[in-house]
Amino acid sequence: MRDYHETYRSFRLEVPTHFNFGGDVVDHWAENSDHLALIWCDETGAERRFTFGDISRLSNRCANLLAALGLRRGDRILIMLPRLPEWQITMVGALKLGAIPIPCIDMLTPSDVAYRIAHSGARGAVTTSANVGKFEGASKLAARVSVGAAPGWVDFGTGVDGQPESFAPAPLAADEPAIIYYTSGSTGKPKGVTHASRALFAWRVSAWYWPALTASDLIWCTTDTGWSKAGTSILFGPWSCGSAVLFYNGRFDAQKRFELLEKYRVSVFCAAATELRQLVLQDIRGRDLSSLRLAISAGETVNPEIIERWRARTGLKLLDGYGQTETLMTVLNYPAMAVKPGSMGRPLPGTATAVFDTANRPVAPGEAGRLMIRLPNPQMMLGYWNDAELTRAAMVEACGATWFDSGDLVRLDVDGYLFYLGRADDLINSGGYRIGPAEVENAVSEHPAVQECAAVASPDAERGELVKVFVVLRPGVVGSEALAKEIQEHVKRVTAPYKYPRRIEFIDSLPKTPTGKIRRRQLRDQEYAVPAKIAATGE
Repeated sequence: MRDYHETYRSFRLEVPTHFNFGGDVVDHWAENSDHLALIWCDETGAERRFTFGDISRLSNRCANLLAALGLRRGDRILIMLPRLPEWQITMVGALKLGAIPIPCIDMLTPSDVAYRIAHSGARGAVTTSANVGKFEGASKLAARVSVGAAPGWVDFGTGVDGQPESFAPAPLAADEPAIIYYTSGSTGKPKGVTHASRALFAWRVSAWYWPALTASDLIWCTTDTGWSKAGTSILFGPWSCGSAVLFYNGRFDAQKRFELLEKYRVSVFCAAATELRQLVLQDIRGRDLSSLRLAISAGETVNPEIIERWRARTGLKLLDGYGQTETLMTVLNYPAMAVKPGSMGRPLPGTATAVFDTANRPVAPGEAGRLMIRLPNPQMMLGYWNDAELTRAAMVEACGATWFDSGDLVRLDVDGYLFYLGRADDLINSGGYRIGPAEVENAVSEHPAVQECAAVASPDAERGELVKVFVVLRPGVVGSEALAKEIQEHVKRVTAPYKYPRRIEFIDSLPKTPTGKIRRRQLRDQEYAVPAKIAATGE
C-alpha cells in the first residue's frame, strides 16, 4: 500500500451513472462460478458453502419470486433475518429487482416492526417463521416470505426453488434510492437513513484501504445483520473486492471465536470493542492463527490497552475505524500507517473532513469541535426518509462549501489524526448498539411507578457505555432494588431488549432548562465528569 499522503492526494473514485450491486458485483464474480463467496456455519456444527455462481442463481430466483408476489422497483421491503445465507440471497435479490431493502435486527418488537412498515410504506417482508408473529397486520403487505413454513406466508425455500434462474438486474441510477437503514436518534422515533446506489458502489473504498481486502481473503465480521456495518463488512465491501465471507450464527463465546478463526483460516477479523475486551483475556496458546493477518473494529471506540493486548496475544494489528449510518466508514486507521493510541485515524481517501466550533468555524489543532464531512461525497446518504427538514438540519454551509454535521466531538492533531471525544447529541452507544434516549424514556415512563425520567450514557469498561436512567417516582412510591429490576423487566417487554437500562438511579428531580427541557447533557457529564471546555463545544 502506498504512503497515506500519496494515496490521499492521488485518489479519485469514478462513480458510474448506473449501478446495481447484484448485477455489477455478484454477477461479475459469478463469471468464475467456482469463486467462493460465503461459508455459513452455526453453533451446532452445521455448514453450507456458496460460490458467487450459487449466489447469482439463488438471488435471481429470489428476485423473480419477489416480482411474482407483486414487488416492483422502488418498493420497500423489510428483511428481518438472523445470520442465515437467506439474508445475503434476499438482500441481493431485492437489489437486483430494484426494490429497497430495509435490514432489521430480529430482536425488534411488534411495535418496532409496525413503525418501520408504516414509516417506510413497505410493501414486503422477509423474516423467519419464528418472527412472523411480530408482523401484525402483515396481510396488507404484497410480499410475505418466511424462512420456514408459516400460515399466510410463502416459504422461502419452496418459493425460490420454483423460480427461473435468470433475471435482468434493474439499471439503478447513481442517485436512485437503494437501501434504508433505521437508526436511533437522540430524540423521537428512529430515522430512516436512505442511501443511493452510488453509496453501495462507494463503500468498496473503505474495504480497499482499511482491511485492504482482495479476492483471496476470507473476512469474518460478527456484527448483526440489521446494522449498516453488516453492509460494509459482510456484504458490499467484501464482495466488491471478491473476498469470501464467513457467516456464523451462534451465541458469543470467546473461545469459539478463536476456534472458528483457526478452523476456517480467516484472514481478516472484524468485531466490536465489546467482544474484543473479552477476546484479549483468553488463553490462545496452541491456536494456529497463521492465516489471520489483520483485525479491525468499528461501532464504538477501542481503548488503546485493548489494541495493545490484542497485539500481545496475536502479534497482529488491530485497526480502529469510525463511521456513521449516514456515511458509513469515513475516518480509519490503515495497515501501512503508523497508529496513534486512541486515534480514530485519518480520513478515507476521497473524503474531506473539518472540525468546527459552535459558530461553524474551523478550530485549531488540539481543540475540540464537531466533525464535519464535506459534500458532495458518494458515500453520503440521500437523506432521512420522508423528513426533508431533518435532512436539511444535518447540513451546514460554511467556508464556501456544504458539510454534513456528524454531531460527534473530536479533536485534530498536527499530524492530521482525529481523536473521538464524545457526541454533541445524547445518543447512547452501548456494545455497538446506537440507542436513542427518547426510546428508552418512553418505555420507562409507561411503568406505573414512574413520574418522569431521563436516559443517558454511563461509562462501562466492558461495553463502552451503558444505558442509565434517572427516575423520579410518583408521590408515595419508594425506590428500591426490587423496583429497579421490575422497571428493567418492563422495558425488556415493551421494546428491544438491548435498550433496557442496566443502571437505574432514583432521584427527587431532574435538572431542566428554564423552558422545562431536561438537561440530559448535565446528567451525562455527571456520569463522565467531562471537562467543562469539551462539554461546552457541543452546546
